[in-house]
Amino acid sequence: MHAFLLTLLVIVSLALIVVVLLQSGKSAGLSGAISGGAEQLFGKQKARGMDLVLHRVTIVLAVLFFILTIAVTKL
Repeated sequence: MHAFLLTLLVIVSLALIVVVLLQSGKSAGLSGAISGGAEQLFGKQKARGMDLVLHRVTIVLAVLFFILTIAVTKL
C-alpha cells in the first residue's frame, strides 16, 4: 500500500509541475504591458477558458498532493 501511494504521489507531483508550467503568467513583462491593452480591448476568450481549466486542475492536483503526502507520512 505504501509503494502504491508513493508512486501515486510522484505521478501527482509531476502532473502538478506540468500544469503549473502550462499556465500563462499574469504579467508577461514589457511585452505584456504593450499588448495587454489590446487583449483587454478585443478580448482573449479562448485563452481565458484554458487558463480557467488549468487553474481548476491545479487546485485539484494540489489537494491530492497534500492528501497523499499526509497519507504516505502516516503509513
